[in-house]
Amino acid sequence: MNELYENFLIFLIVSPLFFFIIAVSFRLLDNSALLFLQKEILVTSSNVSDECIKHQISNHPDIDFTKKLKTALLYKKLHRAFIILMFISVPLMLIGYFLLN
Repeated sequence: MNELYENFLIFLIVSPLFFFIIAVSFRLLDNSALLFLQKEILVTSSNVSDECIKHQISNHPDIDFTKKLKTALLYKKLHRAFIILMFISVPLMLIGYFLLN
């Protein structure tokens, strides 16, 4: 039983870092600003908004470009989801650590 307790405690401590690493990897995969610049669409930030990407998906005639934008939008949403999971797991980690100790 003690081994299970220690493994659960390790999981609680490491889970926010795990979610953060996954979120960063999805952010690095999101290349929406590069896609816009390759099509000579000027963007003011490297963090292109979801609305701008959706607008270009619905209005651009190039099918390959829209597929790449859909993939970039998926990566943005996955990045946001894992950041939210990280923020949720930090208080759970603290509560679990102090209650289990």
